[in-house]
Amino acid sequence: MKQFKEIDINVLKKYDKPGPRYTSYPTAPLFSSEFGPDEFRNEIINTNQQSDAPDLSLYFHFPFCDTLCFFCGCTMLVTHDRKRITEYNEYIKKELDIAVPLISKNRKVTQLHWGGGTPTYLSPDEIRDVGLYTKDRFDFADDIEASVEIDPRGLTFDHMQALWDSGFNRMSLGVQDFELKVQEAVNRVQSEEITMDAINWARQLGFKSINLDLIYGLPYQTTKTFEHTLDKVIDISPDRIAVFNYAHVPWLKKHQRVITQEMLPTPENKLLTLKMTIEKLTAAGYWYVGMDHFAKPTDELAVAQRNKTLYRNFQGYSTKAGDDVYAFGMSAISQFRNIYAQNYKSLPEYFERINAGEFATKVGYRMTEDDHIRKYTIMRLMCDLEISKSEIENKFNINFDTYFADALVKLEEFVEGGLLEMNGDKIKIAGNGILIIRNIAMCFDAYLEKMMAEKPIFSRTV
Repeated sequence: MKQFKEIDINVLKKYDKPGPRYTSYPTAPLFSSEFGPDEFRNEIINTNQQSDAPDLSLYFHFPFCDTLCFFCGCTMLVTHDRKRITEYNEYIKKELDIAVPLISKNRKVTQLHWGGGTPTYLSPDEIRDVGLYTKDRFDFADDIEASVEIDPRGLTFDHMQALWDSGFNRMSLGVQDFELKVQEAVNRVQSEEITMDAINWARQLGFKSINLDLIYGLPYQTTKTFEHTLDKVIDISPDRIAVFNYAHVPWLKKHQRVITQEMLPTPENKLLTLKMTIEKLTAAGYWYVGMDHFAKPTDELAVAQRNKTLYRNFQGYSTKAGDDVYAFGMSAISQFRNIYAQNYKSLPEYFERINAGEFATKVGYRMTEDDHIRKYTIMRLMCDLEISKSEIENKFNINFDTYFADALVKLEEFVEGGLLEMNGDKIKIAGNGILIIRNIAMCFDAYLEKMMAEKPIFSRTV
């Protein structure tokens, strides 16, 4: 068990700087319009002709919300016109109809995720419509991990029943903070009662995993008030807890301008809140997986980390390493072994491409051999909290120390600080190093310095 009796606040202060989350490598800013719908179609055809094609992970993006949460960094649209939602669902199904004939029937779906936006802004009938339409076109594995992001505001038991009927067995519920003043400041007032209704309904139906999402660094949030929220979350006893850093990026998300700097916790108080959070959750028995994620020791994420089978993709940490991710809807990102492909981020453009019977790919990326080597190295570090040089050498036929000579020089700073150990074959996260794992991983990124010199594109690492 990773128990943190003492978090070194000075480590958090020193390494609180912008950096990628590494849900992909290379990161999304490198995607280019040179990779478009034709390239994506060809990749689908080629990969589905291979006898060893991996299992499938399906992602669906539902962008619509009833209201705008001021902290939101997602691709979303506020609407009260139910016809827009119905229309969008029809385009999701059309996009499925474009892809499905090209996908081998021998490939099972082992993972399904609905994100947004607010997937539960769909009505129960709309959930069943899209959900069952999908189930009819793919072979779902018996042990599928099917998760959905839930906003309990406006949720009914029939919504949960519709999700269950559509094959969902996991849920991620946004809480952010139970403090009313904080909720009002970010335009997301959500009572504990409706939060508990959603959780109780999920447990009643048999959902096997419940995740609660929290955010630290929100307006008017203090370490003391957030500790009250954590006490309530611990009492709820979810299987997983994600505690995200509020990314204040008003130059990217214009609506965040309503949150002024004066409303936000000071950098010092924000880091004290993070310190308290990690210490409190691990003391309560949660395994600190890394980054923003905590899980009960028996949860699949914690088990996968101990077994060195954990993985990262655009949905965060995952136990389904190697699956091809087919993503549907505006802005959705597909991820195969060699490519990334992202759909248009505007509805008119997305609709136009689907109406033409084509994939809605706006940008994408084809990986080089160097990308594969660095991606594997970064992912193993972030998932296993260590790297075996010999494993990487054997896998890619390289000399690790020669290939990563520049990275090894950068890592010395972390070794000297007691945050990393380099002993023979192993490079291993040590002590408080898990708190700044993004910073350590950045040493292996071949593109980072040039990207960060051009313009601000990443949130802060802690």
